[in-house]
Amino acid sequence: MSEQIISAKGLTKRYGGKTAVENLTLNVEKGRVLGMLGANGAGKSTFFRMIVGLVQPDDGHLEVLGKEPGWRTNAEIAYLPDRARWYGDYTTKQSIEWGARFLPGFDSEEAARLRDIMRLPMDLKAGEMSKGQEARLMLILCMARRVPLVILDEPFSGIDGSSREHIMDVLIDALSEKQQTLLISTHEIYEAEGLFDRVVFLDQGRVALSGDAESLRGQYGSIDALSRKLYREGEK
Repeated sequence: MSEQIISAKGLTKRYGGKTAVENLTLNVEKGRVLGMLGANGAGKSTFFRMIVGLVQPDDGHLEVLGKEPGWRTNAEIAYLPDRARWYGDYTTKQSIEWGARFLPGFDSEEAARLRDIMRLPMDLKAGEMSKGQEARLMLILCMARRVPLVILDEPFSGIDGSSREHIMDVLIDALSEKQQTLLISTHEIYEAEGLFDRVVFLDQGRVALSGDAESLRGQYGSIDALSRKLYREGEK
């Protein structure tokens, strides 16, 4: 039996009168790439925050790396949240040095290699970077960690096509070598769907559809086409 990196059963989270995640049951196997897809407000970010212990579920059970989420698991998770920003006064070089000092499992040589791929000047400050450059820097700090689980929440959001290409190059290269488990949420499905082993579509906190990515591609032509079909029908 494959090792389960994440096991969620009946997971529910409410904010006041709004249910962000409802009765979510999901297992993620080691070494898999899971696409968490859906419209804004579908519950993807809330699920990710529960995995890293930033949000506590109201109901259900969640295990991450065989433990309850919290400080014991976070050293083994590289998490890039949606709309993440970096310290404006830090240069690329200082940021990588910071990662080496404070981030568990950080590989400085890997960070330097990723920096070359991302084409970020070492003396450029984050506060002077374009949004795409800052996104590349954040991804370097995340993907340079030798940890079993990586979570990327909208890593392509609002950035230029060139930066997206660099990010995809890093993800493909890293996943082929590190045997990491990756959870990724993105609206840029057309560009990212080649990474997915499995997809879960959320709608208003509930699972609308899930399955093996290759099987769904065979049935619908692409994950992007399936997404457009699901959410077009949901608007009717």
